[in-house]
Amino acid sequence: MVFKKGTKIYSIANGKCPKCHEGKFFTHGITFNPSKITQIHDTCSHCNLKYMIEPSFFYGAMYINYGITVAISVTIFLIAKLGFQFDLLNSFFTVLAALIITAPLNLRLSRILWINMFVSYDEKASKDSNNKKE
Repeated sequence: MVFKKGTKIYSIANGKCPKCHEGKFFTHGITFNPSKITQIHDTCSHCNLKYMIEPSFFYGAMYINYGITVAISVTIFLIAKLGFQFDLLNSFFTVLAALIITAPLNLRLSRILWINMFVSYDEKASKDSNNKKE
């Protein structure tokens, strides 16, 4: 199964620590509050992985966010222009609305994707954190 624990997709889809897949990555749920959208815990509550691996680590997530934004923009534009026969201005406003609506998800997704590129699942870290609870 693709979404099973131990896969990067599990960590990304559930917002979990990329190392142990137990602790929460983000401090808040999805919100439109700009100050809370990308807030993350300093460390994992289960395996103590430091999420800010180095200073300014998540600047790289901007490149991921840019790619997601371009993909959404092109897709929505093509659907609006070719599928619904919107003129150029209405297609632009449709893209703008889609980007505003998906901004919180895109910002969070880019951060969790970025850290998952550098940190792999460690079954031992997951088991160690479960043993500490008992």
